[in-house]
Amino acid sequence: MPRAIGIDLGTTNSLVAHVDERNRPRVLPADEGRPILPSAVHYGADGAVEVGAAAKQRAPERPLDTVLSVKRFMGRGPGDVKPEDRGIYRFDEGGAVVRIAVAGGSRSVSPMEVSAEILRVLKRRAHEALGGTPGGCVITVPAYFDDAQRQATKDAGRLAGLDVLRLLNEPTAAALAYGLDKRMEGTFAVYDLGGGTFDVSILRLDGGVFEVLATGGDTHLGGDDFDRIVARRLLDGGLAPPAPSPSPAVLRGAVAAAQRIREALSSEEVVEADVELPEGHRLRARLTRAELEDLIRPVVERTTTPCHDALRDAGAPRVDGVVLVGGATRTPLVRRHVRALFGQEPLTDLDPDTVVALGAAVQADALDRGGREDVLLLDVIPLSLGVEMMGGVVEKIILRNSTIPASAAQQFTTYADGQTGMVIHVVQGERELARDCRSLARFTLKGIPPMPAGIARVEITYAVDADGILRVSARELTTGIEQQIQVKATYGLGEEEIERMLVESIEHAEADVTERFVREWRVEGDRILASLDSAFEIDGELLAPPERAAIEERMRGLREAMAGSDYLAVKAWIESVDAASKEFAERRMNKHVAMAMAGHRVEEFAEHPRVTGSKEDDLENQDG
Repeated sequence: MPRAIGIDLGTTNSLVAHVDERNRPRVLPADEGRPILPSAVHYGADGAVEVGAAAKQRAPERPLDTVLSVKRFMGRGPGDVKPEDRGIYRFDEGGAVVRIAVAGGSRSVSPMEVSAEILRVLKRRAHEALGGTPGGCVITVPAYFDDAQRQATKDAGRLAGLDVLRLLNEPTAAALAYGLDKRMEGTFAVYDLGGGTFDVSILRLDGGVFEVLATGGDTHLGGDDFDRIVARRLLDGGLAPPAPSPSPAVLRGAVAAAQRIREALSSEEVVEADVELPEGHRLRARLTRAELEDLIRPVVERTTTPCHDALRDAGAPRVDGVVLVGGATRTPLVRRHVRALFGQEPLTDLDPDTVVALGAAVQADALDRGGREDVLLLDVIPLSLGVEMMGGVVEKIILRNSTIPASAAQQFTTYADGQTGMVIHVVQGERELARDCRSLARFTLKGIPPMPAGIARVEITYAVDADGILRVSARELTTGIEQQIQVKATYGLGEEEIERMLVESIEHAEADVTERFVREWRVEGDRILASLDSAFEIDGELLAPPERAAIEERMRGLREAMAGSDYLAVKAWIESVDAASKEFAERRMNKHVAMAMAGHRVEEFAEHPRVTGSKEDDLENQDG
């Protein structure tokens, strides 16, 4: 029977694994008998495509036609391309997705197409090792991958002809492999520093249940950053002849040399290099471990805040163990930093390069044939999901670190009389205002029966599946009219943006809450003023001139308060207007009840059911 496989689609290297007949996860050979496949793809001018070690060897001489670290571009738009990347690749600027010009500029490829080439090789190797076409597969992704990045990864799997059973967060996969191997229980931190991304997750392992309590990270931080910093140092001091603006070929060669030097310094105290580079350049350098650590220390320290935030969100002042994942964690400075962060020696029993693929294989086996019925994974979403309401404030529907799959529904009402449409603006983030969060999607629910403001009831449901993909539906409860979409986030989100969202939500918490209150009370004030203006026009004769003048005076006070930023003043004036207009409202009610009952007997009026809702907030409106 076809066997399911687990794939670690990494920034620097990729692997494929499966669970053998003895129920043990094993990494399969992927490139010339080695388990690790370099995530490198070379496009020849003749149309030939090379993947793996052979492609990586071509990078220095053919940098524009060899794509490395493509994972950084997954789910990204042209506006997210970094300056250092523009010095190495040629990009096609048109369209919503990053496209890289290769094969001498004769074709362009998307990150999904490049990743699919890597996945095809892994699939082929699995076919050879297992003696048949693999069944379904689980592909791992960084925990902080957003919707666009996850969708791009699934698209790459489909392009490669794989049946993607699920996307699994890399730290969760590592904990799954480590916990099952060691039969451990307790609260653990997974510190995952790979080639291009950093993730930290806090998990509780108890009786076969792997519950993610909190997650954090930076999806643009990893060993590649170490190598770029070291390469710049080497170019500044050891390039002969000097080149003020090194070509892409020289840059690629220097980065490759920097990686070799950095990896060697994990076991050596000093490394000397004499490297021949393209275009007649030569790189002569001597670097000590102490010098390397001075260079990369600022990058390593950037992992501190996400770790502290994850511990706080998990409510775990301490952990029972720390699991290291990713090749960059072999760096001695990183291990010392982890020891200082968590107050204990990290666990290094399993190979940090293969542990994610092993965990993916375990999960794939469980999904495909129920091979691990004793295992339950409870993962979380990284950022809150909400909807924009009137005034630009955000109502959060699913909170960050909620366990997935997750679903939540909330009822809202209309803002204006006769409103027949409602714009649903889906946002993601921790800030109080929609402008400060990430816009995911907009769609319009049409066909709402024209009714007075506040009578219609619209139920909005958010559902996040096991892959972290969001679906949103909106249904008007009176008519049953419904619209729904699968949210495919804009490809143009920058990698640091998720981390920035969390930091800013803390830094601006007080100001955000204050502005939220200001906007909410302004919306309420606008509603009251509009209602009173309409009432004056219809039933103004019910008020004596002095009575109307008194109400209008307080309405002027409310308008002046609404122009300022003191929400308590707005609230006080609203209460004042309410008090002044209370008797007017009673006269209007008596008048209209009398008109409705004229010519009828009391017995004719039956009691009508009341419509109630759990949440009666106002969404952005669209009048029909």
